[in-house]
Amino acid sequence: MKTIWHNPRCSKSRTALNLLKDMSVDVHVFHYLNEIFTYEDLMSLIEKLSIPVIELVRTNEKIFRASGLSRTSKDELLIEAMLQNPILIERPIIISGDKAVIGRPPERALELFR
Repeated sequence: MKTIWHNPRCSKSRTALNLLKDMSVDVHVFHYLNEIFTYEDLMSLIEKLSIPVIELVRTNEKIFRASGLSRTSKDELLIEAMLQNPILIERPIIISGDKAVIGRPPERALELFR
């Protein structure tokens, strides 16, 4: 089972989801803005992405600056901010087993199926 961390209001997220459906991929849609996830879930996601924490953060969101965060903030502060304000999490994220990609551009979702 594949999972997509999805925001239906985001065009990139909708495009990535449609790409997966067009490939007949059985995908679980996780609406991360409305569903509960834990610190452990977020840490697992970061591990699967194999990226620095800051690359998962939407630094252009108003709440990022309003929270006093910067690109040099400590990982722990960024993680706590994402837990408190899921809108800060980059999207879409496609997960397959122990690997994941951020679907920007949406075609990156296909990397997991090559």
